[in-house]
Amino acid sequence: MELSDVKNLVDKVKNNIQKVIVGKSETIDLLLIALISSGHVLLEDVPGTGKTMLAKTMAKSLSCTFKRIQFTPDLLPTDVTGLNFYNQQKGQFEFQAGAIFANIVLADEINRATPRTQSSLLESMEERQVTIDGETRLLKRPFMVIATQNPVENQGTFPLPEAQLDRFLIKLRLGYPSRQEGIDILKRFIGNDPLEIITEVVDEAEILAAQKSYSSVFVSDDILSYMMDIVESTRSSSNITLGVSPRGSQALLKAVQAYAAIKGREYVIPDDVKAMVQPVLAHRIVVKQTIGIQTNQAARLLEELVKDIAVPTESELEKGLHGK
Repeated sequence: MELSDVKNLVDKVKNNIQKVIVGKSETIDLLLIALISSGHVLLEDVPGTGKTMLAKTMAKSLSCTFKRIQFTPDLLPTDVTGLNFYNQQKGQFEFQAGAIFANIVLADEINRATPRTQSSLLESMEERQVTIDGETRLLKRPFMVIATQNPVENQGTFPLPEAQLDRFLIKLRLGYPSRQEGIDILKRFIGNDPLEIITEVVDEAEILAAQKSYSSVFVSDDILSYMMDIVESTRSSSNITLGVSPRGSQALLKAVQAYAAIKGREYVIPDDVKAMVQPVLAHRIVVKQTIGIQTNQAARLLEELVKDIAVPTESELEKGLHGK
């Protein structure tokens, strides 16, 4: 698949999603960036803003298997991964696959499950495999986890630890719709549910091809240095107790390449990096408690850090392009 085909594929899926979801163009782009770069997404927002609807609409637009897990305090790790059970009729153990064995997995209200159950996702998200009773089973590709959580309710919830947050390529917030978008939503749902009538527009083979080709997007040495300047600034900032890890810098690289691809370019520019810094890095840093009580403080700190970092000039980027 050519890079131009990646943009066409994303546009096709986005147009299909927008038959159900009103507005949220940038949010849909980020969700599709995660799909193209084989990443996972954490959707965090108040109830009723369309988190689950967005995930289900994207899954229905793809010719892939989809499973939803409703996370609750009594959910067991084996409910997610599966288990070996003894079949008395056959006189032997058989494996019963859990809900994780699907291409697109919706982990709804993930922070309502206990840490033990949450941790059952770690291996599958990072290594695309599940180990049960000493036997490792590979998950079918493409594989993507879309998790949702409600940041408002604290009672009966278990916040995701930093190690698990780091597994998500992107963290998103939908936010409330504008007044006009609210009216459009009411009009769209007056009759039938539009989710019931949309159809698959992209098959599994096309997704896998896109996931292979996006990495050919050219990234100059100056852009790489620019990204590392941002990453290292989070490690040296006096307002941050835990900076971005090497996994985080790799996630940023994947995201900016996918972002450039869906914009129809074969190379990364500084604006691509700026666009991806907050959704990719904000949930990977831990701010000092004295300032962390403010809303979206991590995102604001990143914004201030990026402002102070020198941006590669056009001449430097052109020099890198000609020398590739």
